[in-house]
Amino acid sequence: MEPVAEVPYSRATTRRTHTCGELRQSDVGKEVTLCGWVQVVRDKQSVFISLRDRYGITQIFVDCAAEEEILKQARSLGREFVISVTGKVIERAAKNPNMDTGDIEVVPSKIETLSPSLTPPFKIEDKTDGLEELRMKHRYLDIRRNPVRDSLLLRHKVAQAVRKYLSDRDFVEVETPVLIKSTPEGARDFIVPSRMNPGTFYALPQSPQTFKQILMVAGIDRYFQIAKCFRDEELRADRQPEFTQIDCEMSFVTQEDILNMFEGFMKSILKEIKGIEFAEDFPRMTYADAMKYYGIDKPDIRFDMKLVELNELAKGKGFGVFDNAELIVGICAPGMGSINKSEITKLTTLCKSSEIGTTGLIWIKAGPEPTSSVDKFYTKDDLTKICEAFNANAGDMIFIFSGKHEETQTAMGRFRNHIGSRLNLRDPAVFKPLWVVDFPLLEWLPEENRWQAMHHPFTSPMPEDIPLLDTEPGKARAVAYDLVLNGVEVGGGSIRIHQKEVQQMMFKHLGFTPESAEEQFGFLMKAFEYGAPPHGGIAFGLDRLCTLLGGVESIRNFIAFPKNNQGRDTMIDAPSTVSQAQLTELNIDVVKKEKAGQ
Repeated sequence: MEPVAEVPYSRATTRRTHTCGELRQSDVGKEVTLCGWVQVVRDKQSVFISLRDRYGITQIFVDCAAEEEILKQARSLGREFVISVTGKVIERAAKNPNMDTGDIEVVPSKIETLSPSLTPPFKIEDKTDGLEELRMKHRYLDIRRNPVRDSLLLRHKVAQAVRKYLSDRDFVEVETPVLIKSTPEGARDFIVPSRMNPGTFYALPQSPQTFKQILMVAGIDRYFQIAKCFRDEELRADRQPEFTQIDCEMSFVTQEDILNMFEGFMKSILKEIKGIEFAEDFPRMTYADAMKYYGIDKPDIRFDMKLVELNELAKGKGFGVFDNAELIVGICAPGMGSINKSEITKLTTLCKSSEIGTTGLIWIKAGPEPTSSVDKFYTKDDLTKICEAFNANAGDMIFIFSGKHEETQTAMGRFRNHIGSRLNLRDPAVFKPLWVVDFPLLEWLPEENRWQAMHHPFTSPMPEDIPLLDTEPGKARAVAYDLVLNGVEVGGGSIRIHQKEVQQMMFKHLGFTPESAEEQFGFLMKAFEYGAPPHGGIAFGLDRLCTLLGGVESIRNFIAFPKNNQGRDTMIDAPSTVSQAQLTELNIDVVKKEKAGQ
């Protein structure tokens, strides 16, 4: 039973003296007034009402010998009625150690219904019978449940900790515009027509990137913002069309300054929210090593199971699948050698699905007499050497993929995470952060036959790699970094280009003509002509960070009014059509697509 948390003020109002989570044994004998929602009414001759608000639950006890009017009122109440109860606090005869208020109950002298309620479409309980779509449609009911409410409170606590840490270090919180210019940043923009400027459009910001750089030109020196951002892209459990990022920028810094500042930031958040202290520096890993040993640029280092390349050991044995592959790579799953044929078949099906994305699965069971799915091509000595490459023990299982280098490597990275989850090696209560550095500056888009910035066009190349942009652009590295926590990228940033001529060179290599670069980013180039300091920054996904700190998978739990997988808010039924008058005012015609077959 938790003591009452001390607060430097009273939660009493003109309608209530206490909250429903506040009364304790020391309050016995007091005359109180409580307000809240009826959780449940149990009529056992005497009536027991569980009254709930944000702070807890208090039991209201109406004795069967009470005044007839009070009994009548108590029995007329339904689930989620909003009521006010005035009465005396007494000691409970049968105490409930599982409730903070379990030592007491309130005997009412007055019950007032402030607002009746329809019968809710699902139970307002921690474990509810409501499916997610139904709960999102009635989100105002869902938020009354402890898990959702607690998620929103955790988000609030994280935001408070963010503001305190940054404000204490001279960062200035500055709001940047929401109606901005459309610029290419990877995802589709949400666009907004301008009534006053017919035929032109604003875009909703995918990030405040150019504005925070301009604030550095303006001399703000240290900026932050808890910013709403928008991207029109395919949705999933950890992605919403509108999301919140903790956006930060600093002047006169190098990568080392950024990493030191925001490693302290993350340590502060973990200590404040989870009570976890990190005395040691976060490990650092290059992008190249992350891909080589983990198959992914956001490695989950809570468990080992590193990827091992097997080209030298596995090629030249007459097995065409391996002999013709650019990469043969595997992982060793401890203790999985006992799985049966049916489980192997299921894993093979998973590997061929879009979730993993490879063409098949080869396995070796480690032991004194190793066996495999390719015994026809490999001798016992061959298999033993492969097992030794993984330091495999008897009873372990080695899983192997082969194919094109990049595709096979990333598929094995996804499979590694799947096996880690299956073996319960990804404990959400354990936190393992690391920095990933030395990212490639560019990535090739084969469908468009051009290079694209891996982060964004304003990321600075490593000075020593600038000559590579003319000869081997794929080998040029960026002064960019990601903070990874438990296999999730929670923050990413870079040192920015601050010289106009270098930025123009970058635009050229990204395929911008001087005219298109001027049209898209001329305002930034003009700002650079008035003295731009060396600067860099980082942005953290607030929603995603909260999911990790809260130990859940979906960011929807931490967003008060989220969208579903189709980008719809089913509670308010948005997006929706607008009137013809509004469209005419905006000079817009809606062209309806004909359905196939019409």
